[in-house]
Order: sequence, then structure tokens, then C-alpha cells
Amino acid sequence: MTKDIERKVADYINRHALFSSRDSILVALSGGADSVALLRILHTLGYRCEAAHCNFTLRGEESDRDELFVRRLCDMLQLPLHVTHFDTKGIAAARHVSVEMAARDLRYDWFEQLRLQTGTKAIAVAHHKDDSVETVLLNLIRGSGLNGLKGIQPLNGHVARPLLCLERKEIVEYLQEKGQDYMTDSTNLEDTFNRNKIRLNVLPLLESVNPMAKDHIWQTARRISEAIPLLRRAIEEGKRRVMSADNRRVDIKALCAEPSPKTLLFEILYPLGFNSSQIETIWSSLHGQSGKTIEAADWKAVRDRSCILLEPRNAGMQKPNLIIEEKDMANFTLVRDRHVACLDADRLKYPLTIRLWQQGDSFVPLGMKGRKKISDYLTDRKFSIIEKERQWVLCCGPDIVWIVDERIDHRFRVTPQTRRVTVVTHTDTKG
Repeated sequence: MTKDIERKVADYINRHALFSSRDSILVALSGGADSVALLRILHTLGYRCEAAHCNFTLRGEESDRDELFVRRLCDMLQLPLHVTHFDTKGIAAARHVSVEMAARDLRYDWFEQLRLQTGTKAIAVAHHKDDSVETVLLNLIRGSGLNGLKGIQPLNGHVARPLLCLERKEIVEYLQEKGQDYMTDSTNLEDTFNRNKIRLNVLPLLESVNPMAKDHIWQTARRISEAIPLLRRAIEEGKRRVMSADNRRVDIKALCAEPSPKTLLFEILYPLGFNSSQIETIWSSLHGQSGKTIEAADWKAVRDRSCILLEPRNAGMQKPNLIIEEKDMANFTLVRDRHVACLDADRLKYPLTIRLWQQGDSFVPLGMKGRKKISDYLTDRKFSIIEKERQWVLCCGPDIVWIVDERIDHRFRVTPQTRRVTVVTHTDTKG
């Protein structure tokens, strides 16, 4: 059986071009069955291996036991070993992330640094078929997109996973036949973490319904992975049909004309950080009144009249940079530029202030006699909801003298009687 396993892994490495026989490989070695089998298989196949072990100092004597084990194993195989220690809990607290997330980031960051230092071609980690199935189920219940359903991929940058062709039971049987012992992480036997709950509770239940459940999930994930390039091409073509050139507007009419509009909307919004529930809300809003706003961590989506507007959060909230100059009317030529306001200096009271417009604000638009609400003015100008949110106004006491980059108040205009002109220039213009 050992030869069959080794041949199976060798075929998988070659089929996915993970690395070549000439390459040096950095093997992530935790001491568990998976990583020990990975090292033994690659070593037997003739690859030049160096091992790397992270002691996360999370399990007290168990962590030290694992480190001692990998040192002895590498001595026996006469392979170079690199070891590092992390104060994982302290780092997780400092970064405000979970211990699991901190451990993962620390591990892969160190592996990459070590790969560059040693000149090794790839970082081989011991994920296997069961891990991939668990990942698919975890992503499924989290509501991920298509990418989450393709499982763990054999190659991601310099990280290679040669054991994805093997099940956990094959790995254990391989080590038993080799007479090779390994370490067991006691936390893997606890169903505290979601992945352990899947492994210990959900998968056995699914296999009680269908003994081939695990294999069927893996096969489905593989087919999804193979189909994704085709789906991605169709999705990108759909995006071009429904989105503006800057990817900030989704045309609702064009979206609803697509064969799978809801799916396309998901693929547009999910990469921006919107979750399934938020996307469902945005989809439902397409059939209601405009104005609905949904915010993710970094982006917000606004249902406007005929489109969905996408905007980074707090974009446009920085105060515009205004330069204020005073000029004598005798030597002044009126500037006709929407980014410049020419005002009668004698009608102004200082200091001038700038703020975002508010509901109830009004002014007398240049060329008119009566007052107009700014909300009505912006609507008439066909401003989107997001454009309205970030519109600034220049004020003189309680009066608005300029809707920045738009229009001045008629009462503060330059007239034949004007002696001095205040010129306000918006330097960081919208273009």
C-alpha cells in the first residue's frame, strides 16, 4: 500500500505541476499524522526537503512535545529543520483577531520568509481530501460564493498541497505500514471550533445517510473548481453589460435583463465584503422605492433611481480645499468656472465656513429671485443619492453663498456696483 500511496501523490504533484524533481521543498511539519506523512512521502520520492516547525506555545507541554518529536524525526531522516516560537495569544490580542487567525497568519508569513531565505521552490503543507471537504461545508454554511465551494486548491502562489488526493484514513494507514509514529493534537478531539464540529459531528452524520458523502462532496467541489473559469468568464461579460466603466454603478434595468440577475448581483457585491443577507436585502430593494443604503466594512451600496451605486465608505467626506482671495474689481475679469465662486466681498461676513448640506437648507440660485431648497436643486440636477450625501456648501453666517462646484447664491453675486471681489477656488476638483 505504501508504494501505491507514494505513486498516487507523485502523480498528483506532476498532474498539477506543484513542483519538479529538481526543486527544493520547504515542508510544514507540525508533528501530526498529515505533516509527518507528507515529509516521509516527499523524502521517499527523492525530493530535497527542508522542514519548518512553528511552536505556537498554545498547549503547554504538548507544544514542547511536538517540537521535540519533529527534531528527532528530522535527525533520523537527516533533514534540515527550522523552528520558530510565537507568543500567539499575545499577538492575537495586540492585533484584535482570534487566536486561530493569528496563528494562521504567523505561520504563513514565516513560511514565506523562510522560503525566500532558503531559496526553496515551494512550501508544502499537508491539507488532504477531508480538509477540503470540511472547507466546502464550512463555506457553504457561511454563505460564500462559488470560490468557497471549490474547496482547497492544490496550488496557491508558492503554497503547494500534495496530499489533496488522499483521505485521512489513507494517511494513517500509510504511517502504520511504515511503522512511523506521530503526534496527536488534543484540541482536534474537541468540538469547540467550527471545523472540529464539522469533522467530529457533521461528516459522520452525512456518512450515516450516504457512506460516499465525503467523496461526493469532494468530486462536486472539483467539478465546480473546473467549471469556475467558464463561469468567471460569463460573470465578467455580465458585469461589463450591467456596470459603468468605473465599476461604481449597476444599471438595474440591464441587470434584470440578465439570465441570472441575482447570481450576477451576488458576484458583483460579495467580493466587496457584502454578506449573503445584505445582498438579499439589496436585491429586494430593486422592486421598491429608491434610497435604501446597505453598508459593508469598506463599501456601501445605495439603491438609486435607476441603478445601484457602489462607493467606498466615507468617500468624498473630506472637506474640499478652498483658496480664498480678495481682488479689486477694477483689475478683475469674471471667471466662469464651476470650481470657482466670484462673490461680492462687501456682502460677505467673515469667517466663511464650509459644511455638508443639510435637510432644510435653501438658497437663492444665481439668476433667480425666489429661494430653492438645496435638496430640490440637487434632484433637478439629477444628483445620485451618494452625490447628494457628499455635497459641500460654503456659508456666510446662516446663509449659503455657494453650493461648491455648482452654483452661487444670487444675493452674493458680482454686480456693476461691486468694488471688491472675493474669489473662492476649489483646488482638488472633481474634474
